[in-house]
Amino acid sequence: MFVVVGVSGGVAAYKSVHLVRLLILAGHEVHVIPTQDALRFVGLSTWESISRNPVTTSVHDDVAQVRHVALGRAADLVIVAPATANTLARMAAGLADNLLGTTLLATSAPVVVAPAMHTEMWLHPATQHNMATLRGRGVHVVGPGDGPLTGGDSGPGRMSEPEEILEAALAAVPGDADLAGLQVVVSAGGTREPIDPVRFLGNRSSGRQGVEVALAAARRGARVSLVAAHVDAQVLAEASRHPRVQITHAGTAMELRDAVVAAAVDADVIVMVAAVADYRVLKIADDKMSKQGQEGLTLDLIQNPDILAALVRERRPGRTIVGFAAESATGDELIEKGRAKRRRKGVDLLAVNEIGWDKGFETPDNELLILNASDDVVARVQGSKRDVANALWDAVVAVRDHTHPEKHSL
Repeated sequence: MFVVVGVSGGVAAYKSVHLVRLLILAGHEVHVIPTQDALRFVGLSTWESISRNPVTTSVHDDVAQVRHVALGRAADLVIVAPATANTLARMAAGLADNLLGTTLLATSAPVVVAPAMHTEMWLHPATQHNMATLRGRGVHVVGPGDGPLTGGDSGPGRMSEPEEILEAALAAVPGDADLAGLQVVVSAGGTREPIDPVRFLGNRSSGRQGVEVALAAARRGARVSLVAAHVDAQVLAEASRHPRVQITHAGTAMELRDAVVAAAVDADVIVMVAAVADYRVLKIADDKMSKQGQEGLTLDLIQNPDILAALVRERRPGRTIVGFAAESATGDELIEKGRAKRRRKGVDLLAVNEIGWDKGFETPDNELLILNASDDVVARVQGSKRDVANALWDAVVAVRDHTHPEKHSL
């Protein structure tokens, strides 16, 4: 998710550093908006280093991108922690003379506030009136807790702990945890079949779509085993940091099969996104093959096992299996090819995408249609590979809810 964390000027700002870190570790993209007073407690460099994104407090920075509107529109979730009495009053009044205020007015995402102030300020009628106003607008409130405050005081007004804020904030996002409790296996990338120590048979898959499918599942609460075949470290970077994603590397089709089978022992859902080689070389040369004295080259190939079909044959009750099909076809022909493949494989869902020299592979976007077990087109998706991944999981949730709800943790 795209999360905006607003930080106002209270000593509890130090706790928000940990909150941002928890969000990052959970795989979310985080943009921090501190107020000028907040920077007196935690400096700008700390926010930038922990969030891995540039930080500013002014509506006059990055004017060409209309940052004060862009952040609000892009946000899937906005958290204000700590939310001081002053910030809560400004929110209630709709004031927008800094970047945090304008972002709050520009967003339609869920807003979660974690109040922090001395007891007298929290209990003051003005603050309570402002809180009633904000709750009436749908703002979610976490805390405050009752405990030690600055200056040796104690009472209600202590900001909730980062873990509590995180849990409440994620719960405020509709559908964010609809895969919670599920074990998921995702394959990504493209296998390579060696010819000799130097050469191989391969394909153009970057693994980006498979990695996005894995990340989308993790963001929605699943524990994910990602089997990556020749995926660059840069593509895997976000997944490698996510606490609910475990990555296993594979090279050939046989290695990928073994890794997926091992990971799938307790799997509720398997999604085979990887481009798996159909054939491998019958005899791999021990040394680099030389072209000297040869006008041509003939390779004897044998067929690799059908991993997806085998997973379907051997699956246990309650498991959902999703396949991917890349086809050089369009329109009705693409649908018919997809239906034929889905019937051959026996999967619950098949994601079919048109591929070509400039489609499907090595591009930031993707376009596919999703077929169910009745060969109906249940979705047509076009957009970023992240959007496609979320649409795929929407289809998986619908299938599990319909066919075996006892295995679906909604």
